[in-house]
Amino acid sequence: MLRRALLLGLGRGPLGRGLGTHRGGSTLDWDGKVSEIKKKIQSILPGGTWDPLYDTSYLPPERADVVIVGGGVLGLSVAYWLKKLEKPRGAIRVLVVERDHTYSRASTVLSVGGIRQQFSVPENVQLSLFSIDFLRNINEYLAVVDDPPLDIQFNPSGYLLLASEKGAAIMENNVKVQRQEGAKVSLMSPEQLRNKFPWINTEGVALASYGMEQEGWFDPWSLLQGLRRKVQSMGVLFCHGEVTRFVSSSNHVETASGEKVNLKRIHEVHVKIDQSLEYQPVECAIVINAAGAWSGQVAELAGIGKGPPGTLQGTKLPVELRKRYVYLWHCPQGPGLETPFVIDPSGTYFRREGLGQNYLGGCSPTEEEEPDPGNLEVDHDFFQDRVWPTLAQRVPAFESLKVRSAWAGYYDYNTFDQNGVVGPHPLVLNMYFATGFSGHGLQQAPAVGRAVAEMVLEGHFKTINLSSFLFSRFYLGEKVQEHNII
Repeated sequence: MLRRALLLGLGRGPLGRGLGTHRGGSTLDWDGKVSEIKKKIQSILPGGTWDPLYDTSYLPPERADVVIVGGGVLGLSVAYWLKKLEKPRGAIRVLVVERDHTYSRASTVLSVGGIRQQFSVPENVQLSLFSIDFLRNINEYLAVVDDPPLDIQFNPSGYLLLASEKGAAIMENNVKVQRQEGAKVSLMSPEQLRNKFPWINTEGVALASYGMEQEGWFDPWSLLQGLRRKVQSMGVLFCHGEVTRFVSSSNHVETASGEKVNLKRIHEVHVKIDQSLEYQPVECAIVINAAGAWSGQVAELAGIGKGPPGTLQGTKLPVELRKRYVYLWHCPQGPGLETPFVIDPSGTYFRREGLGQNYLGGCSPTEEEEPDPGNLEVDHDFFQDRVWPTLAQRVPAFESLKVRSAWAGYYDYNTFDQNGVVGPHPLVLNMYFATGFSGHGLQQAPAVGRAVAEMVLEGHFKTINLSSFLFSRFYLGEKVQEHNII
């Protein structure tokens, strides 16, 4: 009974009807009242114009219907779809709070920008199929009047996944799922692989899967800027600051199974202004946690996970910082323009970068090798010891490569099952998640943003059923078993 209640949401109805903040009235009503107050003050004071004593343009508004914590691609996608699907137009005031306005530590811009349909879970395939359609037709979604067309430099070279004898059966099953969902993926024997890509050493490869269309890579920075430009044109507000506190009310209820739970609703978000000791309280009706690698900390601020172990109230959002390295190297004799995004059975990956025989790549460390996430320093020995040997074995030309640069970025790593968390929290009723994708959030962001907006406005998923990605699975112990996590 409790499981059914969790999946449906405790005490939650369609939320599109309740976006006014908790003191009653809509945001539009409040704007009208402020305008009237200004006129009255103006009529009393000497002079003729409304001239505030202090510049407050850098502050967030006092009220917003939806506050999105995190201004990366996932947060901006949620903002876009909320405004795209709102009825009537202009009905919802959306505020995006981003603490790193340079995006220098943002997972979005530090990623390698790949997008693939080759997953083993149907929902992940569906998310990527929609997202690739969004990206391939980007200007149908993100065009802004009188601005130049957006070019995200999409390269449709596909993904090539390699499997050992041990992983061949799993790969075959994965491809069946992908084809059932409409993805065009072919299986290749070692001989077929050598014929198509003669630069590959097929030793240890029993099977390969190759995305024949709708896969490749793109420029993450261009997508970020395009989304930001579009949502600003739609009226979304931005604030450079950090969410430091949530003010909420609570209500004790008993479930059908007799378990006592504490339902909470956030009414106010405190935003600490960038490079200032000031904070601004923002009244709100909905909070979206799209804080990426820091979303676990944001959830704790709302009291999530602060309860007895083994209870729903004590279940944490299992998302944490994980540092990953990306290396850029040059190899004059390396694979040519037809090179796909290659993933070795070991997890080592690479793709071409530009037209000058440059390549990007890396691999995820083992649990024992996990680096300190407290900084973004690069471990160059990791490339020498873990990445290069595999690259040179798989592509003999890479024996002579020269590393030109490297950087580190963060995964919003879901320690439970490495899959996304989408939708509302079962106890903090008006906090919604778009996080925890563990490296594939950027490529699925267009579809995830739409799914979260549907849940906020309609009270349920409409286009892709992501019920298996709800927070409640952490309490119920129901993992999403995705085999293709890179």
